[in-house]
Amino acid sequence: MSVSYQKLFDLMRDKKMKRKDLIERAGISYATIAKLEKGDNVQMEVLEKICREFKCQLSDIAEILFDFDNTH
Repeated sequence: MSVSYQKLFDLMRDKKMKRKDLIERAGISYATIAKLEKGDNVQMEVLEKICREFKCQLSDIAEILFDFDNTH
């Protein structure tokens, strides 16, 4: 199982928002953006800040990807 933030980056692209814009507007760090790009864990507070900036729900910026093992 992993988390994908591709929806966030798609939303940013649709709104013509650069990473540095999100950093400034949401008050997050460059290191956090790097974590999001890698699909690493980030604090819920960070996701809240992003959702507040976009006025959206968590499901609009992230999704859980399940790794299904077909051997069972």
